[in-house]
Amino acid sequence: MFVFRLDSHSGVPTYLQLVQQVRQAVLLGFLQPGDRLPLIREVVETLAINPNTVAKAYRQMEQEGLAVGRPGQGTFITSTQTAALSPATYGALRRGLEAWLHQAYAAGLDRQAAAALFTTVQQSIDKEAA
Repeated sequence: MFVFRLDSHSGVPTYLQLVQQVRQAVLLGFLQPGDRLPLIREVVETLAINPNTVAKAYRQMEQEGLAVGRPGQGTFITSTQTAALSPATYGALRRGLEAWLHQAYAAGLDRQAAAALFTTVQQSIDKEAA
């Protein structure tokens, strides 16, 4: 079962955090078409947030074609866009990124500075590829 988590320090609205987590899980293959997301009630109980916030996130996912709600059954993943990574490749990439992040923290960067550096490099690479 997929479990949501919240970062109260991110500055990202709660409903968007939920949407982003599902997008990422689909992209990385953790969620597959047909997988059921937790019921709104379950998310509310787990995260202690307003049911309207969860409903807004689920509506956003439906509008994006990422999920579909089935009355009386729940909300299910419909998207098939995955990165098609093998578990071994994913694991190797994750370990490399974790090592980089440990180095960044050891060098004195905080979370925001590390994220800014990562984003800057990502944007630079994206420009090169374009």
